[in-house]
Amino acid sequence: MSVTYVGSGPYCYANSLAMVLGGEAPPPAVIEVLTGSPYGMQLIGGSLPLFDSFGWDPEVGLDAAIGLLGWECERVDGGTAAAALDRLRRACQDGPVLAGPLELGLLSYQPGAGKAVGADHYVVVLEVSDNTVLVQDPQGYPYATLAVDAFAAAWHGELISYLERPYRMRHRFTRRERVSPEEALRRSLPAGLAWLAGRTDVEVQPGTLGQAEAAERTADLVEEGLDPEIRMLWQAFAVRVGARRLNDLAACLASLGLDTGAAVAAEQARIVGGLQGPLVAGDDMALAAGLRRLAPTYERLRTTLIADEGTSQAMGTPSRRS
Repeated sequence: MSVTYVGSGPYCYANSLAMVLGGEAPPPAVIEVLTGSPYGMQLIGGSLPLFDSFGWDPEVGLDAAIGLLGWECERVDGGTAAAALDRLRRACQDGPVLAGPLELGLLSYQPGAGKAVGADHYVVVLEVSDNTVLVQDPQGYPYATLAVDAFAAAWHGELISYLERPYRMRHRFTRRERVSPEEALRRSLPAGLAWLAGRTDVEVQPGTLGQAEAAERTADLVEEGLDPEIRMLWQAFAVRVGARRLNDLAACLASLGLDTGAAVAAEQARIVGGLQGPLVAGDDMALAAGLRRLAPTYERLRTTLIADEGTSQAMGTPSRRS
């Protein structure tokens, strides 16, 4: 039995996009699946394991989700801090702005902030005055404020590896097509299959591994002695977001009538979520074993989705409405 998770979690870009789209937004769980994040695992540069698709990053994912939902927006970045703040101030006069990625470690209203650590984050900016920036932070800080200079420092995102230019924001969201969540999910399936197969149209760092190779090599790294910083990242972020993504993928696939694929995704969610206990307890034997159980499920999900989709089309049942 699979139970859809409801609760807190690090879904910053999905939650931020939902806030910006307002009453016309689907649930953040649907947005997260539309980004393509649940379809795989990657070991970036051979050393940083994350439970998201090979070659994927939040910027690629956000653009995909916005388009699949039938929206378009203006994406702007670069320039000096002063120019970017002025641009943001003017944009806020027309409505909320999705800003990011920002450096989570420099958002001064968050406990323990003060040092850049390369942790990416997204927020919704409501207002920029001469001295302060007012944001809705989906990490659990509604109507948080911080000094303009502090916001600019976080917004620069110097240590965020996938950010090509600083001060990125998205605003002026407009609908070009009305697309239901079910239809958006249906349209996202080819991209999901492409992520599982290992897309070749995305840039990756040398040495990056994906899917089963990533899981197997990460198991080796655990047995060799997991880097303490990686262990901390996994404890605080990677495992819980990975499990939630897969749980949401299972629910979304089930909503489309793709029950076999949903069952595989639910199994993946249980495996990934089950890594948290051994990770914190220091039971590296169990941690490595869990990763090796996970490894073959990615190809199984891909082949199952191909079969599920073919059966659904043959029966003339494009989706299941509940």
